[in-house]
Amino acid sequence: MSQLPSIRWGILSTGKIASWYVADLVLSRPDAKVHHVVQAIGTSDVDRGKAFARQYCPNENPAIYGSYQEVYADLAVDIVYIGTPHAFHKKNCLDAIAAGKHVLCEKPFTLNAREAREVFEAARKKKVFIAEAMWLRHRPLVLELQRILHVEKAIGDIFRAMSDFGGYLDIPNLPLDKYYRQNSMGAGSLLDMGIYSLTWVMLSLDPSLTTDRERPKILAAQTHWEDVELTTSAILQYPSTGRQGIVTSTTMTNGNPDLIARIHGIDGSIEVHGSCPSQPEAFTVYPPFGGDSGANVTRGEGKRYDFTTQGRGFQYQADNIALDVVSGRLESSIIPQDETIRVMETMDEIRRQGGTRYPVD
Repeated sequence: MSQLPSIRWGILSTGKIASWYVADLVLSRPDAKVHHVVQAIGTSDVDRGKAFARQYCPNENPAIYGSYQEVYADLAVDIVYIGTPHAFHKKNCLDAIAAGKHVLCEKPFTLNAREAREVFEAARKKKVFIAEAMWLRHRPLVLELQRILHVEKAIGDIFRAMSDFGGYLDIPNLPLDKYYRQNSMGAGSLLDMGIYSLTWVMLSLDPSLTTDRERPKILAAQTHWEDVELTTSAILQYPSTGRQGIVTSTTMTNGNPDLIARIHGIDGSIEVHGSCPSQPEAFTVYPPFGGDSGANVTRGEGKRYDFTTQGRGFQYQADNIALDVVSGRLESSIIPQDETIRVMETMDEIRRQGGTRYPVD
């Protein structure tokens, strides 16, 4: 352990996503690339913070602070992990940056692309690292799938991809003070779940991280309860190739419990399996369908790739981010800032066409 680089985390909030992240940070694992230390926890309730530490990092001894500002001021904290609700991300990032801290901020990075640009500009001026915590992109399964798709080209030229994320929430009957009923907080299916569907499609159709990559045409529709978006459907088309992606998300039903993405190429198809698009567990590469059409279509034997993950899988992201920081990088080697902007701009356009507006827009 002493031979590994070490990084000390300040954790903002004691909510669900933060609990998942911290639990994976402190896993004992033979493949660890970094020694992670939970140095401090910021919360509005110190007692809740102490209970959080006892439950999720019992072998650590973090400082428990009753404000986020105290986390930023702690000289022992190397990087701040922001796991607060969407609408607070911009302020939390800017406050941490002003204090000279490196930052890893949960997805969606901000509520819109304009806010994201403002945060990135502040980080550049302060010369601190900052990245979006889209943990899906760091998973070994996703990295291997991209290799098979775009390097090995196992299914040939890709022409279509689709992904759906559904998670049932009875929005109309939730109390008005709940996060999921508040448009100003970024409530709805798109930012919470649709961002994963969109990520699968983008990784499948356009994996390039170059700044001059092609922008897809977008056709989108959304359904609302009052001012809260319930269901989103979007088609992305890349004009130069004709590739199409279908992105859907909804709070009105749970999604398919096994099939989370399907990718079609001229020489076959790939299906990604898992409990939901944020938790892929395996993918299968199939040859082209046989037969004629309708009832005569046949499927050849596929090759399945299974990935066993210790914990929930946040540790891959934590390792990569930490290695970027200790090497002196100012942005993620997996998700550069331009990529975060590209995703935010796409969601902005989906919302514009679908009729979802936030006060900060």
